[in-house]
Amino acid sequence: MTFAALILALLTTPLQSGLLSMVSGIHHVTAITRKVQANVDFYAGFLGMRLVKQTAGYEDATQLHLFYGDAAGTPGSLLTFLAWEDGAPGRAGYGQISEISLAIDPASIGYWLTRAMSFGLRSEGPADEFGEPVLRLKDPDNIILKLAGAKNLTSPSAWDGASIPAEHTIQRVRGATMLTEKPAESRSFIESHFGYRFQTNRGTIDRLVSESGDVIDVRDARGFWSGAPGTGTVDHVAFRAPDEDALRSVSKALETIDASPTNMHDRKYFRSLYAREPGGTLVELATDKPGMTVDEEHASLGTKLFAPPETITNLDDLKVILPQFSMPGQPRINYRELPFVHRFYTPPNPDGSVFVLLHGSGGNETTLMPLLNKAAPRATLMGVRGRATEEGFPRWYKRITPFSFDQNDIKTEAEAFAAFIEGAVKSYGLDPKKVVYVGYSNGANLLNSLLYLHPNLVHKAVLLRSMPVLSAYPHADLKGTDLLVISGKTDAYGKYASDLEERLKSSGATVDSDVIPGGHDLGDADVPIIQKWLLQRMGDDPQPLEQQAVKPARETSGQP
Repeated sequence: MTFAALILALLTTPLQSGLLSMVSGIHHVTAITRKVQANVDFYAGFLGMRLVKQTAGYEDATQLHLFYGDAAGTPGSLLTFLAWEDGAPGRAGYGQISEISLAIDPASIGYWLTRAMSFGLRSEGPADEFGEPVLRLKDPDNIILKLAGAKNLTSPSAWDGASIPAEHTIQRVRGATMLTEKPAESRSFIESHFGYRFQTNRGTIDRLVSESGDVIDVRDARGFWSGAPGTGTVDHVAFRAPDEDALRSVSKALETIDASPTNMHDRKYFRSLYAREPGGTLVELATDKPGMTVDEEHASLGTKLFAPPETITNLDDLKVILPQFSMPGQPRINYRELPFVHRFYTPPNPDGSVFVLLHGSGGNETTLMPLLNKAAPRATLMGVRGRATEEGFPRWYKRITPFSFDQNDIKTEAEAFAAFIEGAVKSYGLDPKKVVYVGYSNGANLLNSLLYLHPNLVHKAVLLRSMPVLSAYPHADLKGTDLLVISGKTDAYGKYASDLEERLKSSGATVDSDVIPGGHDLGDADVPIIQKWLLQRMGDDPQPLEQQAVKPARETSGQP
């Protein structure tokens, strides 16, 4: 369809009349963060916004989703973030939102400029943009955030629970800047379906304003590079609809003009419709109700984690998998930049024990956490991510064939991991002799190699579905090393477990072993075996075995 035909279709669509009165303004803007703690410190700490909701992701339950807003989480005040912890960075470009603007009182610009300086944050401005004083900042993910002095945009429920004086608080979302290679089509799309009208132009930017008073700046980005999804980018902007009838009306109107496919969803706190505007930016239409208080009282908003009703992972496992964070002023783990990506899970009542977890092929730093949390509910867990990859999935060393491995890579990665542990011991105050290592499949194989390549590193370890992978083993005295080896009766790699056990015993290690009825996968059968071994070797009274099924994240192929 040509642009002229598109405009004609928009003007002649029967559903078009009345849309402006039904749909108006921004509901929320959603971005992607790489470090959830830094994100919370910035938005709840520096900006003083209220954390009004924590959920597991609706598209991927292993991603944390945080909502910030005013005191009530009012539509129009909301910024939300998907936490892709230690995820790959994206790139802002056309087909994306490039800037987010928040409304403050114009007289508050000086306060925020001073506050930014006191927090050690770089800022630009204040500068005049469309007749408003604007202070530019970047959040910890380098997303551009503007504080705009908008005199008539106020919150019906300003948040006074932070350290920001009431007169200077963030009021609501002021607007967003859309980068597009098709500025005329993008502008027409937003005006025709989401209740915006043209206000003015400044160079390459057309400013569109809604009945709610917020703005979309459509910027001509021809000649820019294209956007790429990832951390540090804005995923979408959502507009407001009063009810589901408005969603259906817009959906039908979009079908009439052969727009991009639309998808409707129940997000519990709102019903929504997704589509892409002609320039490629993902937009959403979200209903004002049910709202943030549908499952929490106003006073306790944002204090509990919720899971989508259809998720297959239970909430207890999600609490272990999802990244933990502390609110501003509360104790937290200060993560260090070390050679391996790693994640801590701290239980409510830690007993002082620390387990270091090494996943199998295709897993990540959280894969083994639900299993070990059931085996040792009061242990602090540190999951680590392997640096080798195969077809994009993490591993611990390169594989040549299913049964032969890159020997140099094993040695190189073992040395790097030993250096990582040395750094973790110093950075986090770990006692090396009290740390228990748990490895699965190729993670377990790196561990059994470490016993020989760096014999003073590992003192206690659980090796799940492990086999020898070194072609030549150096001499090592493993006296005082306690090991548990669990193999699978029907595991294709299980036949190598006895060779591994004999080698370890002949080197002086104390080796306990067991065989489960299954194969290479992990499951319920491993938990009581690990618990029994921990009781014998650590003298700790383990908690009763949970009766629910253990459902660790599925690992790609699960091969050594």
